Amino acid sequence: MTAEQKSSRINKYDKRRKSTKLISFLIVFGIILLISLISIWLFGGGDSTPTEETEQAQNDTTTETGSSTNNKQEDPSSENKGNDGEELEKENKENKEENQEEDQEVTTKEVDPSDDNVVKAYEGDWQPVGTEQEGPHTVNYSEGSQDRKEMTDAIQSATGLVDGNYQEWWIANGGDQKVVATVSDSNQSEVYRVYLSWKDGEGWQPTKIELLKENDWKKYQ
Repeated sequence: MTAEQKSSRINKYDKRRKSTKLISFLIVFGIILLISLISIWLFGGGDSTPTEETEQAQNDTTTETGSSTNNKQEDPSSENKGNDGEELEKENKENKEENQEEDQEVTTKEVDPSDDNVVKAYEGDWQPVGTEQEGPHTVNYSEGSQDRKEMTDAIQSATGLVDGNYQEWWIANGGDQKVVATVSDSNQSEVYRVYLSWKDGEGWQPTKIELLKENDWKKYQ
């Protein structure tokens, strides 16, 4: 074997050895890369799904809890509104009764009765009840009118009768800008004839009250 042939043979061997090493290196590198990818997929990507599911479950639980809490809070709110309305109505009624009691603290003097059906008659310094009406005043006897409501307020302030224990039997003309009314409590144990006079800008003012023996409203029909 010549030296040239020997050298060529050695070169082929070296090339084959280098190629084998390169292939081995690439195989090892590929295996490592594959293992890394599998590890990432198993331990990294695998955790994301349960975490998302857990977060979703927690959000759903929070939403349900919030909805339940809101529902529970709505009922007391509705009850409070109802209770507030009842308390306000009760307070207004009490205030009205207190105002009427204060209005009753007036100076009165007994006067001669106008007829035989009167037990006692007296005049007093009652104050006008106020008015929401403006301009020239015309007496309006129609039920539900502002004038009629203010007449009722004046009568109740003078007699002490209140809504729920009050009955109007008759309201009629008592003269120029004056009215006379027959009223009583619910069971007619107290029957009054009340005289009112209109004060411009101030409303109806009680001027005289007569306590009657019996309800005489029928004679005015």
